[in-house]
Amino acid sequence: MTKFFSVLICFLTLIGANAQTESQRAFRDALPDSRTNMSVALEDGQGNKSMLPIVILKGAEPGPTFTWLAGVHGSEYAPIIATQQLLDEIDPGQLKGTLVILPLLNDGAFYGREAYINPVDGVNLNNAFPGDANGSITQRIAHSVTENIIPVSDFFLDIHCGDAPEDLLPFVCYYVDENRPQQTGLAKRLSDGSGFEYSVACPFNIDYEEPAKYAFKQAAQDGKTALSIESGRLGLVEKEAVDLVKTGVYNMLDLMGMYAEGSGPHPELKLLADQIYIDSTVQGIFYSDLKAGDRVLEGQEVGYTTDAFGRRLETYHAPKAGTVLYMLATPPINVEDTVMCISTKTLKN
Repeated sequence: MTKFFSVLICFLTLIGANAQTESQRAFRDALPDSRTNMSVALEDGQGNKSMLPIVILKGAEPGPTFTWLAGVHGSEYAPIIATQQLLDEIDPGQLKGTLVILPLLNDGAFYGREAYINPVDGVNLNNAFPGDANGSITQRIAHSVTENIIPVSDFFLDIHCGDAPEDLLPFVCYYVDENRPQQTGLAKRLSDGSGFEYSVACPFNIDYEEPAKYAFKQAAQDGKTALSIESGRLGLVEKEAVDLVKTGVYNMLDLMGMYAEGSGPHPELKLLADQIYIDSTVQGIFYSDLKAGDRVLEGQEVGYTTDAFGRRLETYHAPKAGTVLYMLATPPINVEDTVMCISTKTLKN
């Protein structure tokens, strides 16, 4: 039995006898050129439950293990729908290696129609990694991914989009970890070759012992080649965003020699870095004439907030010139909300 199946079977022994028996049988009987669907039941100490769907596509030939997940946030619909289409399209008989796919990670937020938090426990899964085996249900989801999915992965892709209030420029990003040049270099290659117009380098700015918060940052912290796709906006299911997610996945698999359906890199690839964030210090009604992808100048007014009487409370200016990666695009704004993320540096290819 491969290390991959052994580790995942150990994972399933922790989460209930019924799931254990069914899932262990599925792993034991898995053959090359096969698909395995399973639902893993999780429950916290307060009786809150979550169902974690996992799909395993085992290729006809051996190769690396590529993991991707969608639905960390409840309203990230474009990645969720793109993943559903990919599950229908990818033929294990043409695959080299193994795909581990978590198509809907945060069922509580998805079915509860919450953009950021899981309404079951009020926790943001995108801030919960590495998770807690004894914590609330969202923390247990994060812990399961950290302890049982990331370790068996050679490549880890975390697919996101602009949540319900956010406009977003589609991009692929990766962490620049100077202590791990091999993983960083491969992540850059996959990002640059993804077919996206924008590839974004992010600094790995935490110690290895600090909580990573984000799923793909946890994977990078754990020494994996990790990336994140961002495609989609405002809680919409737009065909262009869905298709771009699929293009990114197919191109990455092609670059790794796992699946020959890639279309190649974007002909006008742009490499961005040095992100800065503008945050709100007030609650009110937000206004801006900008959209994701716009260029801004240093000192330029990029938006403002008023109270319910229309009185201006706060005005926002760009600290540096750059490209708007994503921004708040709906009127409600709260203290500590991110108004805008600006990439201030363009790198040479």
